Amino acid sequence: MSTRPRSGFPPLVAACFCHSLALLALQASAARSAGGESKSEVSAETVAVHGRARDISRTPPLGWNSWNHFQCNVTEDIVRTQADKLVSSGLAALGYIYVNIDDCWQADSRDSEGRLVPSPDSFPSGIKALADYVHSRGLKLGIYSDAGFRTCAGKPGSLGHEATDASTFAEWGVDYLKYDNCINDGSPSQKRYTAMRNALDATGRGIFFSMCEWGLSAPATWAYGVADTWRTTLDIEDTWRSMIGIADANNKWAKYAKPGGWNDPDMLQVGNGGMRESEYRVHFSLWAIMKAPLLIGCDLSAASDETMSILSNEEVVAVNQDPLGVQARKVHLSNNSLLEVWSGPLSEGRQVVALVNRSQRSKNVTASWEAIGLNPVQPMHARDLWKNATMDSAISGKLRARVASHGVRLFVIWPVADA
Repeated sequence: MSTRPRSGFPPLVAACFCHSLALLALQASAARSAGGESKSEVSAETVAVHGRARDISRTPPLGWNSWNHFQCNVTEDIVRTQADKLVSSGLAALGYIYVNIDDCWQADSRDSEGRLVPSPDSFPSGIKALADYVHSRGLKLGIYSDAGFRTCAGKPGSLGHEATDASTFAEWGVDYLKYDNCINDGSPSQKRYTAMRNALDATGRGIFFSMCEWGLSAPATWAYGVADTWRTTLDIEDTWRSMIGIADANNKWAKYAKPGGWNDPDMLQVGNGGMRESEYRVHFSLWAIMKAPLLIGCDLSAASDETMSILSNEEVVAVNQDPLGVQARKVHLSNNSLLEVWSGPLSEGRQVVALVNRSQRSKNVTASWEAIGLNPVQPMHARDLWKNATMDSAISGKLRARVASHGVRLFVIWPVADA
């Protein structure tokens, strides 16, 4: 999640972490010993138990999350409407099955038994009833908490209450937990997130665990087996600069993504109005090929045809869900790093290639076979995923295309048989 800064907090909170209360977490972090976080906080026994690819995270999660559009204005009626729209639009049939409530669903304090309770104003029917409704639509319900004393919006956090909260979520029928990092005690991230992982496992319910640690302790290097996804970056904003910068930051951790655990560069902003359609297409393309979670962040009940055409591109979604599970990487730069080639292997001997133009003018972008790791003389078929069209004839040595300013051309290529 991210929140606008409240009055009295320094601009650093918004500029760096986009969390209204994250400064306290940073202050606590700064109080740690100079040695930083120790990997010994996670025992060998824990790694042995959790170090496996869980069925629920064999591929990245697809769904919807409330924060980017609704922030603290989320209600049970909104959640029901978004669930209905996932089904009626056909998005659910493509795999968008998670309906995730972010921060602000909670009451301001726990009940007399120390349990989290939903806001009586925003969720008067309760989370269990909402989960039942979402499940009746063939979908799964996600919820939010924090590995600290308070959430980023100041609601009760789960630090020290892991077993109680995990049990509560399981009793309600929750299928997904996004776990944030605000207002904590300064203890190592591995310790706090593993505590919740253990608590979730103890419930016996297969709850998808999304670790939102903001990448502070390089979680890609240790979180596989602890979480199903781990945030690698700060919060995304609905701007080209933020989106493309986050793609760059996430690219660094590509080698750590694999079935069972995925890098998370934050939720989608497609359809929220801050970028052009071509920029949203870049956004969706890069998130898809990076095997990032595809969690829609707009109001689906008001989404434009252009937005829906991006989110529902079956061939692009299929790249994200490819069973090989290899995150594509940036493999070539040209024209002062404004023209980029991203590529990665897919199942059945195929390869995805994205040609990205970060410049202010339309440009030709070229992916040579050498740059993307192919035999220079191997002829290849190529299919344009945004045009949904296959080239009439095979190509050899390179793939070259005209790319609009702040645009992308996305291809899947595969060898010509018996060439």
